[in-house]
Amino acid sequence: MSPSLSVVADNDLKTPRTETARPETVAERVRRLQAEARTLAKDHVQALTRAIADVERMAAEIAEGGDAYPPGVRDLARRFVDDCEARVQTLEAITSRT
Repeated sequence: MSPSLSVVADNDLKTPRTETARPETVAERVRRLQAEARTLAKDHVQALTRAIADVERMAAEIAEGGDAYPPGVRDLARRFVDDCEARVQTLEAITSRT
């Protein structure tokens, strides 16, 4: 036996409903969606920057890890630290312009 259905009130208090409210035009929707896309892209680049910084810290730990790591790995990690640092600085410089 399925439960019976009942009507519930629309209590969405976030969006006031008025008689004079007009629907969003296509141009307004495009602007709103573009602004949302820019915000999401900015958040995504910030996540990338944080991830590169995390990798940089890990590579620094390996580079300074001593004999526990093979010499080639330590050297590669050391170079990776320098590369990550440069990439983070580049990302920060580019995003600060916008």
